[in-house]
Amino acid sequence: MPQQIIHIQPEAPPKPAFGDPCNGCGVCCLAEPCPLGILISRRRRGACSALRWDAGARLYRCGALTDPSSVLGARWSWAAPWLRRLAGRWIGVGVGCDASLQAVAPPEGAHGRGTRQER
Repeated sequence: MPQQIIHIQPEAPPKPAFGDPCNGCGVCCLAEPCPLGILISRRRRGACSALRWDAGARLYRCGALTDPSSVLGARWSWAAPWLRRLAGRWIGVGVGCDASLQAVAPPEGAHGRGTRQER
């Protein structure tokens, strides 16, 4: 089974079970962008550039929902209100966790604070 190392905030909540409500763990978006994230990030692999860490709430949020102007940049900022309205539907808000990834803590004594993902 292929593995991928992602770096996740230590305060982030643990990944919910498949189908359970999203809790802002960030695992899915740190592993790879969703279709909307591919458009925003202009990449198919690696962490989505739209992902935002909310230190106060101690969870990850999609910037397309929480900060669309910043995600789009100055050139496309006029589209921020549209993105905010449509992003929830496009990323599946309320559908539940659809990441079939298994989060595995790094081995004891490993450098960094990464999390291995098995697909």
